Amino acid sequence: MIPTEDASARKREIEEKLKQEQETLSFIRENLEKSDQLTKNMVSILSSFESRLMQLENSIIPVHKQTENLQRLQENVDKTLSCMDHVISYYHVAKDTDRIIREGPTGRLDEYLACIARIQKAVEYFQDNNPDSPELNTVKARFEKGKELLEGEFRSLLTRYSKPVPPILILDAISVDEELEVQEEVVLEHLPEAVLQDIICIAGWLVEYGRNQDFMNVYFQIRSNQLDRSIKGLKEHFRKNSASSGVLYSPAVQTKRKDTPTKKAPKRPVYIPGTIRKAQNLLKQYSQHGLDGKKGGSNLTPLEGKDDVLDIEIDSYIHCISAFVKLAQSEYVLLAEIIPEHHQKKTFDSLIQEALDNLMLEGENIVAAARRAIMRHDYSAVLTIFPILRHLKMNKSEFDTTLQGTAASTKNKLPTLITSMETIGAKALEEFADSIKNDPDKEYNMPKDGTVHELTSNAILFLQQLLDFHETAGAMLASQVLGDTYNIPLDPRETSSATSYTSDFNKRLLSSYICKVLGNLQLNLLSKSKVYEDSALSAIFLHNNYNYILKSLEKSELIQLVTVTQKRAETSYRELMTQQIETYQRSWLKVTEHLTERNMPVIQPGTKLKDKERQVIKDKFKGFNDGLEELCKIQKGWAIPDKEQRDVIRYNQKKAVSDAYRAFLQRCANISFTKNPEKYHKYRPEEVEEMIEKLFDTSA
Repeated sequence: MIPTEDASARKREIEEKLKQEQETLSFIRENLEKSDQLTKNMVSILSSFESRLMQLENSIIPVHKQTENLQRLQENVDKTLSCMDHVISYYHVAKDTDRIIREGPTGRLDEYLACIARIQKAVEYFQDNNPDSPELNTVKARFEKGKELLEGEFRSLLTRYSKPVPPILILDAISVDEELEVQEEVVLEHLPEAVLQDIICIAGWLVEYGRNQDFMNVYFQIRSNQLDRSIKGLKEHFRKNSASSGVLYSPAVQTKRKDTPTKKAPKRPVYIPGTIRKAQNLLKQYSQHGLDGKKGGSNLTPLEGKDDVLDIEIDSYIHCISAFVKLAQSEYVLLAEIIPEHHQKKTFDSLIQEALDNLMLEGENIVAAARRAIMRHDYSAVLTIFPILRHLKMNKSEFDTTLQGTAASTKNKLPTLITSMETIGAKALEEFADSIKNDPDKEYNMPKDGTVHELTSNAILFLQQLLDFHETAGAMLASQVLGDTYNIPLDPRETSSATSYTSDFNKRLLSSYICKVLGNLQLNLLSKSKVYEDSALSAIFLHNNYNYILKSLEKSELIQLVTVTQKRAETSYRELMTQQIETYQRSWLKVTEHLTERNMPVIQPGTKLKDKERQVIKDKFKGFNDGLEELCKIQKGWAIPDKEQRDVIRYNQKKAVSDAYRAFLQRCANISFTKNPEKYHKYRPEEVEEMIEKLFDTSA
């Protein structure tokens, strides 16, 4: 059982909780009633608001629609007015742009192009909307006038600012300084930058809007003229300055490169002036002084004369070829900025034609002049071909690159000229070799003193010039497929195409050609030597010529080229010289034969000579004296220009004669064969040596 006190306490606790719960319930009921009342009030308010809103909407929507319609009408009116203004402006374009169009674009190109754009839009409007209106014809005429003035401005700007490139600048542009690892390229500025931009702008408009390609013809005609004038100016520069100063390089590059250290004058792609004159000067030197610097034969004459003008023309032409390439390259760079890409190659082709044709014509004239000279048997004229041909072939690859994209006829002009030069050059070489072989033996043309014949000197000097251009000459011969002529075996890698011949083959071919010329020369000299009635003079003549040939080959390094195919060339010439010296020495036998033991009487001590025996000794003395005097008189007028050879021949002959004479005098020393011994013993051995020492010296 639960205690009474505890139950009572529990009951009171429950009653208190019940009372609290009832109070809470009562509070909730009151709040619910209030909430219901509020809800009813809110519903009443919302219902009233909805009713009023519906009334407002019914009133506003018609007003809104009416306002929207009014706004649309306003916009349409504004657009209509704007269109009207725009359309009306087209009717005023001709009048508004009249002054600017009449005054032209000079000095205000942007403003002018803006006016042209307005006129063009007016033309398009009338064509689309009113093609029969008179206004269309007006704006069309104004547009054509504007385009015409733009074309005129294009021509005017090009004409006014296109100037020939100064020769000094061209020389700087084509110069090559071997001491500089990185070459500073000289920029050829043909037009001022501002002018160039205007020209580019006009060209762009004419292509896009003008539908006109005539300006391209204007462009190439004006620039072609300037290109040609630039090259002609360079040629004139050579004519004025080369002969007087001999210095064609201008200091312009050094002036621009202020920070560049002092250096040698740049090397230009030139042939050194004087290539032709060198042969003439060397020939005169040999003819006047001989190989040792003393006077030799006087009847040598130089090759047919070529003066300084020829050298200047050759040098000028070579420079002009390089100048053309450089100028054409710079012209293409300029053209690429102005002419549309798909018209650039054709325009460039037209632009370079005049200058290129003039260069090719000048080259053909050189070939024609060489051909005429060869017909006159002036083979030295071919020397003008070599430096030009070498330069053309050296620059052919760059030439081809520059002309890439041009017509085939344009590209073929240089190869055609090269072929012409190679053909005429090879013909000259062949005919020269034949002329050496067939040169007639004319007695009046033979040197009276037995010195070097002009045929020999001319032949050697001609070959020396080939040495300076040995690669060109070898390729020239190879281009004519002359291998069979010189019996040169072809390498399996070498084909019939001239361009595929190797450098070694060309060298062998040229070596064989030189050997052929020398062989023809030797045969001709042998034939010419027979003109002399005196075999000793004939021997001296051959000796002098062989010696001249050998010394010339050695001095000019031709001997290295000769030995490519003739290993014993030097030895062969020395053997020939020895043979001629021996032949000459035999001429003294008619003198020394009187000094031999032959027919000499056997004299016993104390015996008296018979008249016949005395006469034998007298005849020996007389024969020796007369022979010595006769030979010395004759041979004193002969010449051996080479001092070394002259001294050797004199020494050997002097020793041989004086030794025999001394031995003869010793045998006759104790023999009384005459009452007047001084009549027969006219010369002492020393005097005989002095007489022989004066041989071959026309100045003695």
